[in-house]
Amino acid sequence: MSDAEWESLCDGCARCCLHKLEDADSGEILYTDVACSLLQRRECRCSDYPHRTERVPGCVSMAPDRQAPLAWLPSSCAYRRLAEGRQLADWHPLVSGDPESVHKAGMSVRGRCVPEDSVHADDLSERIAWWIEWQPLRRKN
Repeated sequence: MSDAEWESLCDGCARCCLHKLEDADSGEILYTDVACSLLQRRECRCSDYPHRTERVPGCVSMAPDRQAPLAWLPSSCAYRRLAEGRQLADWHPLVSGDPESVHKAGMSVRGRCVPEDSVHADDLSERIAWWIEWQPLRRKN
């Protein structure tokens, strides 16, 4: 897979750009509704994608040769889905042909997150985004 093909797997939901907490007892990853400072919240895109890993400690590169576990990614993420042997979701832009389909399906963080500079780090546990693992409603034909 070329770099461009690999990059196209990103559906643009920006869920991975939210701050996460790990439950010390269970190891469960809990997402907050607090966005990385580089996230353009309306567009659901990084404002400095090429340099994000240098500018944001803990930002993870999703390089094609990545061998680390992807369990920290939401179950809806294309990279995780493919690693687990699942197909892309029907709302994924590569399937739908519509770059807005991820937003129309309610799978993105658009309109659901706040900038990190508006939340004190000690208050992150009060910002758990329980909607992260929700799946879109299936339309009846």
